[in-house]
Amino acid sequence: MSSFPSASAPLPGALDLPPLPAHAPEADLGDPRALRGVLGRFATGVTVLTAGRDVPCGMTANSFTSVSLEPAQVLVCVVKSAAIHATVLAEGSFAVSVLARDQEWVARHFADSRRPRGLREFEGIGHRRGHYTGAPVLDDVQAWLECRLGDVHEGGDHTIFVGTVLGAGRSAGGDPLLYHGGGFARLAG
Repeated sequence: MSSFPSASAPLPGALDLPPLPAHAPEADLGDPRALRGVLGRFATGVTVLTAGRDVPCGMTANSFTSVSLEPAQVLVCVVKSAAIHATVLAEGSFAVSVLARDQEWVARHFADSRRPRGLREFEGIGHRRGHYTGAPVLDDVQAWLECRLGDVHEGGDHTIFVGTVLGAGRSAGGDPLLYHGGGFARLAG
């Protein structure tokens, strides 16, 4: 007797999403929007990447993942034209704040290209200076990490920054903010 739920039963904490067709048609890879649509079917958490001691900057990022537990490493992908790109390289460090379900407004703020820059970029957003990197670490997040920049890899129009974790913490509970299908999402239930 299996202890797994039946295939038709929803999993605890499952997203409330429409079903996929029995056969998903092949995407036209010559159309960047089609590839974006395919990749958008992968639900991710939402983070804010920060860097800079004296002139801090931040950006919303969902291209973030763990790499290794031993040694503790994570990676984040940053488009080369982003303001934070040069700061991560110059500082040799960065911080990542994993957003909670009620922090969509924070994600939208750091994704807005019209937001103020420098110290004004963080006005009204609770944060503290990271102990290890000096980069802003946001308040009331699901988790945070401070990293020393390790490896740097080319990835098309992005750079893949691999960081060695210097310090990290997590909240006692709550749900994360998610990104799926081109929009923000939350765990059902």
